[in-house]
Amino acid sequence: MTYNLKTGNILIMTVVLAVFSFGCTQTEEEVSVNPLESFGIIANNAFFYYDDVEAATEFYTETLGLRLTADYGFAKIVQVASTSYLILVDADEGMHSTDEPKTVALALITDQLDEWYAYLVEQGVEMRYEFNPTEGRPHDGFVAYDPEGYYLEFERFNEHPENELLMPLLEQTETLYPDPEQATTVPEGLGFKATVLWLYYRDTAGALAFLEEKLGLEKVVDQGWAWIYQTSPSGYIGPVDETRGMHSYTEQKAVTVSFFTNDLDGWHSYVSETGAFEVRDTEIHADSAGRFRAFVGYDPEGYFLEFDEFLEHELNLRLLESLER
Repeated sequence: MTYNLKTGNILIMTVVLAVFSFGCTQTEEEVSVNPLESFGIIANNAFFYYDDVEAATEFYTETLGLRLTADYGFAKIVQVASTSYLILVDADEGMHSTDEPKTVALALITDQLDEWYAYLVEQGVEMRYEFNPTEGRPHDGFVAYDPEGYYLEFERFNEHPENELLMPLLEQTETLYPDPEQATTVPEGLGFKATVLWLYYRDTAGALAFLEEKLGLEKVVDQGWAWIYQTSPSGYIGPVDETRGMHSYTEQKAVTVSFFTNDLDGWHSYVSETGAFEVRDTEIHADSAGRFRAFVGYDPEGYFLEFDEFLEHELNLRLLESLER
């Protein structure tokens, strides 16, 4: 994850940076390299920051049934879907503070949308937008608040021309359910299939160009003002026009976009040699406890991007198992 979450969130940030740094001049050598194909992203991740990380962990593991795959004390790694993760960070030790705007939304993709809504209402979870399914709509959903105000969009994509490329990908993705042994109030049969991390931009044309030309991502949904790109089997990134999304652009953002990779050196060399995006640290950081290696960068509109490689360590056993390592 991150060495000092104040500087951390490194590993994954690199990937995200690569995704959103636009405005760079491409050389012929850069054009010939598709970093996603060459170095790979094995999972998507985001860092969220909390005043009470223990309460946040209880919400995500007990109320939502997410699997706790690593516990570093100040940071908890939970698995949302097969290759989708979320790291809950004690803001006192993280790169962001809880005073910064939470300019991000995490979409939890599920086929059990009606059941999730009924359950969360019963649990007293506060809603921002109620569930109002409409026939013929390309997607349905509702938006809930997590314990400290992050937006969680529970969403189902429907058969629709807009989703022609996405639906086959979702059909190939298995739903992840709570671990049978964990303490959770989630009813049997409720889980998540995938995630979309929605990010909010002023220059969406630049963001899309960066994702495609610098990261080699392929667009799978075009809503005209929001787009979806796949980066791992269950993980997606969604740039959004800030004039139409749930959030407006903010200079500071209490989130770090992160990607897990097995070729951190490849990503770092690519970024260093091509200048694909600005990096926070010129060298890869190795965690002193031997848990991970990472580096962090910035996208053109201020999102922190981190690339992470997790190492063989007793605290990473469940995480590496979930990553099929």
